[in-house]
Amino acid sequence: MVFRAGAFRRRIAWVFALQFVAVAIVCVMGAYDQAPLPAVIAVIVIVTGLAWLATSREWRPVSALARLISEWRDGQSDPAALEPERLSRRTDADLAVLARGLHGFAARIADYGQRERNFTRDASHELRTPLTVIRMSVDMLNDEAGLGESGRRSVRRIHRATRELEALVEVLLILARESDSGGTAEQFVVNDVLRRELETANDLMAGTSVELHLEEPARFALRGSMRAFSVLCWQLIRDACLHADAGRVVVTVMPDAITVSHATDNTAAARDGSERLSFELAIAQRISDRFAWPLELHTTGGPGVARVRFPDTLPLRA
Repeated sequence: MVFRAGAFRRRIAWVFALQFVAVAIVCVMGAYDQAPLPAVIAVIVIVTGLAWLATSREWRPVSALARLISEWRDGQSDPAALEPERLSRRTDADLAVLARGLHGFAARIADYGQRERNFTRDASHELRTPLTVIRMSVDMLNDEAGLGESGRRSVRRIHRATRELEALVEVLLILARESDSGGTAEQFVVNDVLRRELETANDLMAGTSVELHLEEPARFALRGSMRAFSVLCWQLIRDACLHADAGRVVVTVMPDAITVSHATDNTAAARDGSERLSFELAIAQRISDRFAWPLELHTTGGPGVARVRFPDTLPLRA
């Protein structure tokens, strides 16, 4: 379909030109007493109303396109509704170009959303299934009576790497889904979730010099995704364990926040300052942005401290 460039401007120009001619003629007739004043005023009002109706009719395709965009819902609306072929032949070429660009953009967004859903569905199944098999096999191998000490150390390393990979897959799937809220919203006690995460971390850190401690000067609850909160805490604890210099990591529960602190080697931190935002902290930052839990990082000039604040805390039930 071929659209005429400048058609909208030409039609509007004709409307205003005809309005000007009609008003000029009736004003001249009134000035020479060829028409009474009430008739002159009535003609001017009628001509102005007709010009307004004609202009509104020409503007109708623009309004229809704007209404279609305002009611657009990703994943629910059909990109075919923006196809230029559905426009009237009287549509201006500029508006047709805009509709064609919006149609291409909507089609790409729809394709992206479909690829996202396919990827997360396949990754969720194809990655979790072999990880579950590996973990079960490692547990069975660990129960073997004839396994030597070196073999058990290798089994523990495989078990630790499997648990870390499971946590990584979990958080990447949360972040990959644009509409994923991290699970069903529920009310949970922050202290209880932290205690479970520290038990898991202690199991993974078995055989290392890292010591984990939980301090609870306060207790509070949250309403939201417990899975996302668990993954956020795990990423902070894991980063602290990887970078702890003195082998001691302290997790503290404050009235409206939690902190994860560890001693750092300031010389190494100054030398590798560009690398201080590790992969774990980058993931934690993305989770905090997604769920509006502000994350503050202090990694220089003293102990490394990561603090997560929670604007909407809940009091614990008696």
